[in-house]
Amino acid sequence: MSLRLSTVILPVRRWHEGGRDQWLRAEQLGFHTAYSYDHLSWRTFRDGPWFGAVPTLTAAAAATERLRLGTLVTSPNFRHPVTLAKDLMSLDDISGGRITLGIGAGGNGFDATALGQEAWSPRERADRFAEFVPLLDRLLTEGSVSHEGTFYSAEEARNIPGCVQRPRLPFAVAATGPRGMRLAARHGQAWVTTGDPKLFEEGTPEQSREALRGQLERLGAACLEIGRDPEPVEKVLLTGFTPEANTVLQSVDAFVDFAGRHRDLGFTEVVIHAPIPDSEFAADEAVFEKIATEALAQLDS
Repeated sequence: MSLRLSTVILPVRRWHEGGRDQWLRAEQLGFHTAYSYDHLSWRTFRDGPWFGAVPTLTAAAAATERLRLGTLVTSPNFRHPVTLAKDLMSLDDISGGRITLGIGAGGNGFDATALGQEAWSPRERADRFAEFVPLLDRLLTEGSVSHEGTFYSAEEARNIPGCVQRPRLPFAVAATGPRGMRLAARHGQAWVTTGDPKLFEEGTPEQSREALRGQLERLGAACLEIGRDPEPVEKVLLTGFTPEANTVLQSVDAFVDFAGRHRDLGFTEVVIHAPIPDSEFAADEAVFEKIATEALAQLDS
């Protein structure tokens, strides 16, 4: 099974002070996709520079030619399906059909309260996600959409001429629970996970892989439940949140070992963070670039 290698570029640099260069370099290095987080602010980066995902991806689409681009992930925390669909259709057009939407239910971080509301409970996040994804799917595939839901409404919303990618740009649905897995099975061209968060700090690599194996099995079961073959669904692992987080980018050999073990589990794409000095994503830039250019060939040898 072949493995794709992608990267995440956090939107922390001004476009003309290194931001543009990062996206161009990702294309030069041969990454399959370069993603960005879609947050208003995020964790330890809250009090520093942080730019919007949609404008950043628009600029990246104009600056690059071949690199796929996407969010990892967008959530309902501060998005509405109607306005998001318009932005996505436009992004897909500007990029010439190179956009993937990574989408998840969101969490209780800064995005959850930035608009002045109380943070939603896990149940409400799941309920909103279950309404958000199907409506967004319709908005990107149908000429005119009206919807009166519990959380979201649309009145003759139009997205003409539609996406360049048909019937719409691909969804990469982030999910671990049963309801999210069912959404991924029904609407996702890909499924995304960061592993089991309970194992991040104190778990072992073996425990993490076992948890991921269970997630893959549940995704497969959710697909079979609706009569879908799970094999063509892309399985995406966003690294940086498993027990091996501090070692994956230490050397090409360390990455190849990590990637090979997870490819053997069934993952088809591994995503690594572009290094950010003095942060949890600090890493040797030279090693990062060597992984980008040499690791897959070594993995396949």
